[in-house]
Amino acid sequence: LFLLLWRGAGGGPGHSESDFLYRDRQSPVDIAVKKSVFDAELKPLVTSYDPHTCQQIWNNGYSFLVEYDDTKDKNTLTGGPLQDQFRLCQFHFHWGETNEWGSEHTVDRRLFPAEVLPHYHLIMKFNPDYCLIPVQVGKRHEGLQKLVDALPTIRHKDSIVEFNRFDPSCLLPGNINDYWTYHGSLTTPPLTESVTWIIMKQHIEVSHDQVFEKTILIKMLFNGKGEPPPPTPNRVVIMKSKTVTKIRGLNKSEITRQHC
Repeated sequence: LFLLLWRGAGGGPGHSESDFLYRDRQSPVDIAVKKSVFDAELKPLVTSYDPHTCQQIWNNGYSFLVEYDDTKDKNTLTGGPLQDQFRLCQFHFHWGETNEWGSEHTVDRRLFPAEVLPHYHLIMKFNPDYCLIPVQVGKRHEGLQKLVDALPTIRHKDSIVEFNRFDPSCLLPGNINDYWTYHGSLTTPPLTESVTWIIMKQHIEVSHDQVFEKTILIKMLFNGKGEPPPPTPNRVVIMKSKTVTKIRGLNKSEITRQHC
């Protein structure tokens, strides 16, 4: 789980991407597990969700967004490194051209097939926040199948269809209180460096058919880069626990060999 929290200072429509190229807190990054620093002061994350607030699916031409009613405290996130309460607005996916890679962040130079980004905003301040969940290809994800079945209805850009009672908690790994966190930026323009990322050590699994369905149905929404981010030796990454987690993603050399 990668959780992006944007505080919203700086940036905006008047800024070009070149304005942010030489700053030192850009995201994504590669999480070097052995270099992360344990912090006993980090708090547990606390989530609360109401599936009845799910409203619609929208194909925006880059991804598909599952949107929620965020006018009340029905879907919230607190705790961890956060000082405020955030409301869920929507979630969307990043995936790759194949089932091997699609994530932006990496862990020990390992790429993941896909990632989920729940988008929150800071209550009363309209500042967004994202939750990014790495996805591995493995067993079938029963909770996600309802969404997979609905994807053919938004095949075309700007399609919006009603979509109700989807429980976003099914997108979270079993233990959300085993995570890394660091200060970074948005990964799209204006690349604002007012972001707190929270990276869960656990991933979720979906079947090959479920990932393949997304790839085939919305071909023009390919947005995975397939390249690990550059090493970030001067970035401090804090971890909530000292749990050792086996990383199952692919490194770049493995991807190259598979696609020669």
